[in-house]
Amino acid sequence: MVKIKAFKGIRPPAKWAKEVASRPYDVLDSQEAKAEAGEKSLLHIIKPEIDFDPIADEHSQEAYDKAVENYKLWKERGWLVQDPTENYYIYAQTMDGRTQYGLAVAAHYQDYIDGKIKKHELTRTEKEDDRMIHVRNQQANIEPVFFSYPADAEIDAIVAKIVSSENPEYDFVADGDGFGHKMWKITDRATIDRITKIFETIPALYVADGHHRTAAAARVGQEMAAKNPNHTGEEEYNYFLAVVFPDNQLKIIDYNRVVKDLNGHTPSQIVAALEKNFDVREVGTEIYTPDRLHNFGMYLDGRWYSLTAKPGTYDDNDPIGVLDVTILSNLVLDNILGIKDLRTDKRIDFVGGIRGLGELQKRVDSGEMKIAFALYPVSMKQLIDIADTGNIMPPKTTWFEPKLRSGVVIHGF
Repeated sequence: MVKIKAFKGIRPPAKWAKEVASRPYDVLDSQEAKAEAGEKSLLHIIKPEIDFDPIADEHSQEAYDKAVENYKLWKERGWLVQDPTENYYIYAQTMDGRTQYGLAVAAHYQDYIDGKIKKHELTRTEKEDDRMIHVRNQQANIEPVFFSYPADAEIDAIVAKIVSSENPEYDFVADGDGFGHKMWKITDRATIDRITKIFETIPALYVADGHHRTAAAARVGQEMAAKNPNHTGEEEYNYFLAVVFPDNQLKIIDYNRVVKDLNGHTPSQIVAALEKNFDVREVGTEIYTPDRLHNFGMYLDGRWYSLTAKPGTYDDNDPIGVLDVTILSNLVLDNILGIKDLRTDKRIDFVGGIRGLGELQKRVDSGEMKIAFALYPVSMKQLIDIADTGNIMPPKTTWFEPKLRSGVVIHGF
């Protein structure tokens, strides 16, 4: 049984929705965010370091204080307004002609503690701490987390009926990525109650994107519960903002790796070492895209290579062993490049597939990185199998696109 509730969303008036809504805090670096942020953009709240010249440290007290100041200012100026009643919200995203329909809900942190909200990645404590400070300071979940659930025909029917019969509150195409975003408000009490009841029969929610925000929200909920001698479990601080999508509507794209050095090896030594566990084929200067499971692209010394893991180097019957990120981590990053911990090693960085494989080549050619690896995307089935068996994927394994726009709706407590 999963516990969700409707909530009084804090959101922009329709005329400003496109200007306020922004890409998530962890998709843009500070320079990119500063360049992208218009006057009303939520980036001023979720990446407040951009309001300083030069750009401030995102973890500094002045940045955290600026976030609080800006959030208050956006509400004072009417760029963010709270709905008077508790609602659910349908949030639709369109990318490359494909639309996915999610429900913006308030999820209960206890479900995360109890394992009903299932994770597939470990989190970094410092990133949890950073998000915790923002949630605690704002008394709000400014950015939603992205969850999936086993598709339910009745919920699909409810959503389809509203979408087909009512005009959306928001309907805009975001600048930059060109993805479409629509939102409908569900105000009918009977429909709200029915959605809540249906979710009580759904065994689990799955964190698709937003592990750090989920962990941070749960920690803030626990913290506030401990400080309240009259805690009941129903206070608004027990809940946090999530957009939940049926699993059969989601698509995962690749999440790739770049490494700063060759761990003392020459390029030819790297290729020779790889031949033990991979069929290695040099493909030239044209970008190589992996075309199946257990096939990788590698960019090294101005050349692209196809790497195919040899039989016996992976276990397709094991939820973790089947993953290409596991194969790469064990046989290449660890054994050859000496990277033991993906969560803490500063020599490795991760590049979402939305940036394209040209980004890998660019970062190596610039001299910033020495080697890059392109991976075949993980499937939703692989993600759910891992979460259901209590296993953990290596960090930065899944990249969901399109990303949720931050600021479409906010949950305050």
